[in-house]
Amino acid sequence: MPVLRVLSTVAKQTLQAPVCGYQPLAVTARCISFSPRQVPPGSDASFHSVSFSETDHPKVLITGGLGQLGVGLAKLLRKRFGKNNVILSDIRKPSSHVFHSGPFIYSDILDYKNLREIVVNNRITWLVHYSALLSAVGEANVSLARAVNITGLHNILDIAAEHGLRLFVPSTIGAFGPTSPRNPTPDLCVQRPRTIYGVSKVHAELMGEYYHQRYGLDFRCLRYPGIISADSQPGGGTTDYAVQIFHDAVKSGKFECNLRQDTRLPMMYIDDCLRATIEVMEAPAEALTMRTYNINAMSFTPEELAQEIQKQLPDLQVTYEVDVMRQGIADSWPMNFDDTNARNDWGWKHDYDLPELVQTMLNFIGSESQIAQAT
Repeated sequence: MPVLRVLSTVAKQTLQAPVCGYQPLAVTARCISFSPRQVPPGSDASFHSVSFSETDHPKVLITGGLGQLGVGLAKLLRKRFGKNNVILSDIRKPSSHVFHSGPFIYSDILDYKNLREIVVNNRITWLVHYSALLSAVGEANVSLARAVNITGLHNILDIAAEHGLRLFVPSTIGAFGPTSPRNPTPDLCVQRPRTIYGVSKVHAELMGEYYHQRYGLDFRCLRYPGIISADSQPGGGTTDYAVQIFHDAVKSGKFECNLRQDTRLPMMYIDDCLRATIEVMEAPAEALTMRTYNINAMSFTPEELAQEIQKQLPDLQVTYEVDVMRQGIADSWPMNFDDTNARNDWGWKHDYDLPELVQTMLNFIGSESQIAQAT
């Protein structure tokens, strides 16, 4: 991705907040002089058509791989395409388990040369770009969020276009704003987000679609709802309460929610999210009527989630101490996603509704708690 200005605002800035793919490090200012490759107007640049004629399986690179989604996606893709065909990357040191589960490599998305070498040396054909600062963390460090979420994206786009990659970049419910229709929110409507996270995701959607039209880049994007998973800790998002409540319910039987009890947001269990990502990446290009899709599974409020958990843990006590910033963000987001196009175009269908989600989360966290107590 071309960078239009030197990152002077984040030069040598030390990060203090958790990021999807970004943890404390020093970011050094630099200037990138790369220009997108030239594609003659009207030329047929359907990169997806080169698919995998040279190999049986794609060679996949996942950036921000140590975040909430990367490790799980790598595990599924390795089962599908082979262990050595999926490379996790991040700027953080992986755990011993992750390091020995398959290829891992250091990758800084702000270092264009480093990214390009990885793609060339490993003959990458698919790139899944998960590096990002999430909503609440981004508001606390706007200059860093701008660097990671926008400058890093530009590097990814240019490299993907230059080398004919199939590129997946996730978007979010945060790509919408208070003037968007909220219940339901369609694929195409007004998008005026009020967070740097949301602005950067709208930018990613539009830049990806532009590169698809202008350079033939095989860009694919899903707008994720709030993602709930048991094996990762909350990472600075507005929907984090829907993960934390399970940990607190099992550990202490008490939970303090930072959103109002009637705050309705679209949500999804991580298994559905990862499966949707693989399905859209494998979908035939001719089946895609657009390049950015909503996907949805369920929509609930903190009160409804607590009531479902209390069916299993009746002694759970929930109180509400509203965080003004997070509540303001949530009030500007969709209450429910319309994902009709995803269901019609490439057959999207979720597996987990609220009761299945709660049972699965409690089983997982409960078993982990028992193991921890035993050891």
